[in-house]
Amino acid sequence: MKLQALLDSFRRDGFVVLEEVIDPAHCDTLCEKMLADVAAILQRPDVPFNFNKGNIQQAPPPFAPYLFDDVLFNPKIIEVTKAIVGPGVKNNFYSGNTALPGEHFQPVHPDVAQLWQGLEHATPTFGIVINVPVVDMGPENGATQLWPGTHKDTHYFHGDGSARVADEHLAAWREKHPPIQPTVKRGSVVLRDIRLWHAGMPNRTDQPRPMIAMIHWCGWFADWDGIEIPERSRSFFENKALHTNIKVVPDNQFDHIKHGGAYDLQEDPS
Repeated sequence: MKLQALLDSFRRDGFVVLEEVIDPAHCDTLCEKMLADVAAILQRPDVPFNFNKGNIQQAPPPFAPYLFDDVLFNPKIIEVTKAIVGPGVKNNFYSGNTALPGEHFQPVHPDVAQLWQGLEHATPTFGIVINVPVVDMGPENGATQLWPGTHKDTHYFHGDGSARVADEHLAAWREKHPPIQPTVKRGSVVLRDIRLWHAGMPNRTDQPRPMIAMIHWCGWFADWDGIEIPERSRSFFENKALHTNIKVVPDNQFDHIKHGGAYDLQEDPS
């Protein structure tokens, strides 16, 4: 798809899929490691669940042999995100989530709601989530549910905190544009406006479904603490086409299994 058509689609729907932009062999390497790490993450006393016990925050290891330019510094991805948010685009997040087998539903939510309260019209995009499935992803293994066009909805303000979308707002949007669960092959990526409503869905297979996430922000958006990496990985992130906000820690103090925290854990009544 031509760049202008991608931009038009993104601005209308709040997301696009870029097909076959990452080497599937790199996805396989990441998948093997992330699946192997699931058991260790679930042994943490503070398991980093996302909203429910069927979805865990799981970062890929930020060290060799699991760092790939076509994942973190992919020129096709950067071309699109730069065209949307402008010069100075930067990555401030490198983590992911893994859908565990089971009938688990997240509440529909935006990752970040509108930055200002009481808007008549939504602002242009200021943040883009890049989701990288490292396995083929579809409705059967918990592909993220997306609500097209909801990045333009101004009901929710970031300053109010956790934005669970109310049932009446879901009903109104469902009438206009029902949600979808896209099928995305490994090696392809989903780019979505950070305000887009979405939800983790059940994984009805017997295998966890890992997915990497990055966030490309516009240049003026404030930096967070930075992506923690071990000292031995510093050179990989330096002098690249995209600025990455990193926080370097000594090699002997770094443990990627301990990274990530719970997001709004809801206890399962059962």
